[in-house]
Amino acid sequence: MGRRGRRPHPEALSKSPIYLPVPVSYFLAAYDLIRSDVDFMSKPAKPERKQPNVIVFFTDQQRWDTTGVHGNPLGLTPNFDQMARQGTHLEYAFTCQPVCGPARSCLQTGLYATETGCYKNGIPLRQDLPTLAGYFNEAGYDTGYIGKWHLAVTRDQPVPEHLRGGYKYWLAADALEHTSDAYETLLYDNDNQPVKLPGYRVDALTDAAIRYIDGHKSDPFFLFLSYLEPHHQNHRDDYPAPDVYRDMYTSRWVPPDLAALGGTAHQHLGGYYGMVKRLDEALGRIRDTLRSLHLTEETIILFTSDHGSHFKTRNGEYKRSCHESSIRVPSALYGSQFTGGGSVRELVSLVDFVPSLLDAVGIEVPDHMQGRSVVPLLHSRESRAEWPGEVFVQISESHTGRAIRTHRWKYSVSASAGLSGGDATQSASAEEYVEQFLYDLYADPYELSNLAGMESHRDVANQLRDTLIRRMVEAGEQAPLIHPAPVLPSAQRKVREQEIFE
Repeated sequence: MGRRGRRPHPEALSKSPIYLPVPVSYFLAAYDLIRSDVDFMSKPAKPERKQPNVIVFFTDQQRWDTTGVHGNPLGLTPNFDQMARQGTHLEYAFTCQPVCGPARSCLQTGLYATETGCYKNGIPLRQDLPTLAGYFNEAGYDTGYIGKWHLAVTRDQPVPEHLRGGYKYWLAADALEHTSDAYETLLYDNDNQPVKLPGYRVDALTDAAIRYIDGHKSDPFFLFLSYLEPHHQNHRDDYPAPDVYRDMYTSRWVPPDLAALGGTAHQHLGGYYGMVKRLDEALGRIRDTLRSLHLTEETIILFTSDHGSHFKTRNGEYKRSCHESSIRVPSALYGSQFTGGGSVRELVSLVDFVPSLLDAVGIEVPDHMQGRSVVPLLHSRESRAEWPGEVFVQISESHTGRAIRTHRWKYSVSASAGLSGGDATQSASAEEYVEQFLYDLYADPYELSNLAGMESHRDVANQLRDTLIRRMVEAGEQAPLIHPAPVLPSAQRKVREQEIFE
């Protein structure tokens, strides 16, 4: 045999050291322990990331199509457009009540207006209702409110503390349109003392918000920043833009619905656009402030509005109708998990924003809320599949109405005094309604052809009627009786079976 076949002498074995096999993981663990000790001695400990701040940037009466991401060609909203592209764009966002006070009650509570009790203007928010401020207070946040409140019914007088919804810091007015003008801003502080702020009204509120953010940069804060713009100045029915923009956008671009129907668009749209431009500049200033304080990714911003404006094309004023111009609003989220969230194409409502903000910062969403968090839509295909295929809208003051909007269809009903008795414009709800509007949003996105009553669309109306009744019951209302619209001839129109459910 060669050398490879020889066995060592037994005595040699007894004198040799014995090596036991040791797993490599033991050496790696020891190395990591030594390295961690060195890092601990050489580097300061990194502070734990605090809860994300939250800012609600809330405008009043802003149409969705004022923004570049929705096709407006005038370059009014570069800051919103960037936020929507880089954050999470809620492409189809709607109010659940197209009038100021009711919409605000929904956004403070996550409930529909018939549940908050604020189903029309002039009804204060009930003190027993949990609000956004209450939830964030309990979670250790400092809460602040700046701007228009419209939930106390004090009009031009200060809002007493018990009607402020629980916000700790207060610099606001109940009806800002009645305490101020474009260049005369008057708010009330925590002690109900009047505070006059210099500058154009949007800038005055933005300056106050920046001071608040800087003063709370080390603490988790929740700031609700509520502008009046681009709402009209009531006492003269005017849309007062900053002087530099007063005539810049007049006769520049008119959305197709307004071009067809007129209303006051040619009188008011230029000033309205100028107000939107200054609001977008304010959004840029808020985001610049966060960047300078290194809070950009630690702060969630929600941009949205209470309702839109149809410029007196659908009734005698600016909203209170089922039309896109009244109910569709620009909405986007940025910061924390919303950065890079992309475009959300599901239909979302103001009532969804309350659970969304709570969910985003780790606050448990109460079971009684009637909205849903949009957070799962960012991560789960299953959540997108389970999301409702319609939004539900309650309408008051102009009439007592209800509507649903799917991706394809708009269906709206109205109560009438002849059916329900009493004043049908002042009731929270009704026992009976009649079909009022039906629109095919694929063929008619600007809602110029009302299909209600057409024989060709009877199956569509029946399906939407059943869905509307279900949504009304889910919102806490009684199931009503809905009468069909008077029958109209259909001419060449027809609906394929698969189109009924779109």
